[in-house]
Amino acid sequence: MLDSRPMNAILALKLFLVPSLIYAVTLAGRRWGPAVAGWLSAFPIVAGPILLAISLEQGPGFAASAAEGTLLAVLAMITFSLAYAWASGRTGVAGAMPLALGAWALAVAGLQSVRLPLPFAALAVVAALLAAPRLFPPRAPAPAAPTAAQPVRRRSDLPWRMLAGAVLVMSVSAAAAGLGPRLSGFFAMFPVMGTVLVGFTHVQAGRDSAVQLLRGTMLGYFAFAAFCVAISLLLRAQAVAVSFFCAFVFALTIQLLAKAASSKRLAT
Repeated sequence: MLDSRPMNAILALKLFLVPSLIYAVTLAGRRWGPAVAGWLSAFPIVAGPILLAISLEQGPGFAASAAEGTLLAVLAMITFSLAYAWASGRTGVAGAMPLALGAWALAVAGLQSVRLPLPFAALAVVAALLAAPRLFPPRAPAPAAPTAAQPVRRRSDLPWRMLAGAVLVMSVSAAAAGLGPRLSGFFAMFPVMGTVLVGFTHVQAGRDSAVQLLRGTMLGYFAFAAFCVAISLLLRAQAVAVSFFCAFVFALTIQLLAKAASSKRLAT
C-alpha cells in the first residue's frame, strides 16, 4: 500500500502555500502600491510551488526539464502583460483579460517549437525583460483630486483571490503528467498572479494601477529567470530540498540586486 503522507504534504502545498502567498502580495500592494505588488508577484511564488509539486510527483529529472520550459515561458508572460496593458485602454477587465490570455496561449504555442540551449534561452529572456518596459503604454496623467465614484472593496475579495490561486495551481499541477515536462513547464508559468491580482486591481483601483502592477512584474522576472536556471541545473545533481533552497536564495539575491539597481537609476 502506498504511503499517503507524501501525497498529503503535496496536497497541503498546493492548497495553502500559493493562496497564502497571494494574500501576502495583496497586502503588500495595499501597503506600498501596485508596482511593489507586481515586483513581488513575479517572484516564483506560484511557479516555484508548482515545480516543487511536479518534482515530488514526477521526479527531479522531469521537473528539471519542466524548469527549462518555465524559463522560456517568461516570454509568454511578457506577451500577456503587454497585451493586457494595451487592450485595457479600450476595454474593461472582461475584454482585456480574455485577449491577454489568448495572447499568452498563442505565445506558448509558438514557443513550443523553439528549442534553445539553456544559456541562450536565459539570454533571450533577459533581453526581452530589458526591452519590455519601453513597450508599455504611457502612464495616464494623475487626476487632480481623488474621485469617490467607485467604492473600493478591500477585505471581501481576499478569499476569492486565494481560492482562484488554489484552483489554478491544482489544475496545472494535476495536468502535468499528461502534458509532459516541457509543456508542464510552460503551464507552471500560467498567469495565475496576473489573472487574479491584475483583474482585481483593475476592478478596484482602475486601469492605471493594473498597468503599474504589470510594469512591476518586469523587474521581478529577472529573479524568476534566475530561479528557473538554477532549478534546471541543480535538480540534475542535487537533492530536491537542496536544489529548491539554493535556487530560492539565488533568486532572492537577484531580486534585491535588481530592485536596488532600479531604485538607483530612478534616483539619478
